[in-house]
Amino acid sequence: MNSALQTSPQDHAPEMGELAPYHSSPALIQATLTQQGVALTWQEGHQTTLPLRWLRDHCACPACRHPQTRERLYLPLEPITEPPSVALLEGHLHLTWQDGHVSAFHSGWLYQRRPEAALASAVPKVAPWEDDFAPERIRHSDFLTPEGEKAWLTAMLRDGLALITDGPLVEEEVSRLAERIGPLRATNFGARFDVRSKPNPNNAAYTAVGLPLHIDLPNWRQPPDIQLLYCLQNGASGGESLFADGARVVEALRQQDPAALAILSETPIDFRFQDETHDISMRAPVVTLDSAGNLVEMRLNNWIRDALHLPVEQMDAWYSAYALLWKLFHSEAHQLEFTLLPGQMVAFDNRRVLHGRREFDPNSGARHLQGTYLDRDMLASRLRVLARNV
Repeated sequence: MNSALQTSPQDHAPEMGELAPYHSSPALIQATLTQQGVALTWQEGHQTTLPLRWLRDHCACPACRHPQTRERLYLPLEPITEPPSVALLEGHLHLTWQDGHVSAFHSGWLYQRRPEAALASAVPKVAPWEDDFAPERIRHSDFLTPEGEKAWLTAMLRDGLALITDGPLVEEEVSRLAERIGPLRATNFGARFDVRSKPNPNNAAYTAVGLPLHIDLPNWRQPPDIQLLYCLQNGASGGESLFADGARVVEALRQQDPAALAILSETPIDFRFQDETHDISMRAPVVTLDSAGNLVEMRLNNWIRDALHLPVEQMDAWYSAYALLWKLFHSEAHQLEFTLLPGQMVAFDNRRVLHGRREFDPNSGARHLQGTYLDRDMLASRLRVLARNV
């Protein structure tokens, strides 16, 4: 079956949308069959070898990829025992397989996906806070433009904390802003929640007490990724917002006491939330690291930490490690403090950046924030989409 030339990733495959337009890439000048596959040389001298099975797997003709969704239809179950014939037509690779199937590949498409090339990404790497860190602030009117939203999302995914300022003082604005990015992540507190002092609270956030630094809902198997808090009223005295970067504090703990970090990252403990209608629990370490030692998530929340179920001989070491981590988070060297003003929205990575607040006096003025959660995948997806055109 004949195949059209490998089609544009910007046109068809969202997962490829962060690649630069490949039509500006160099043309192929040589394609040779080898024992490893097809050896390719581009005009600028770059070379690579692609296995036959890889090439057959990535054929983009309508028989191998759905013509509308671009999802893969072909399944590479069997090894390729007979090599195809190889041709370069106008600088692009054409392969004719033994069964008569033809696969055509744009030279730039192959150039960007050669194993030696680093895949470009619109999503920034995590950057731990420096001593002079200040969160990105984007005006509400600017956020509503593609350029402003892209800048805000970039800062949010890089720093784990960003603000929107000068917004309207209207109910549900937090939901409208969040829904530009993706669907709201609902929890046992609802899809959208109000943070204000109220009678018979089932959570400390609904009181006037100060809240030490914490993440929300560590008792869930997957705590919410991104929290958004929109300030509608803040006339009470006190109530300053507190934040600290887990990526920064974990590195400080590693430098000060690597054994303590090992204990906290290798010892699961229990977290539990209970009220009249819910009983949600999870067992996991306070700190989760990846294989390279980078922070994956924090689960620091002292008031819903459940009874400590550990062997007696491990308890003192765990408590000492926990106390050191707590002191690092609550030291002035690692805390960021500011007052959230009406019309401002703060967003933060709930599994990385701990948040809290100072005590406030509910009799001195009204304080009302509305909040919701988003999945990090939705922020990354939205940023990739915006990066195609901005």
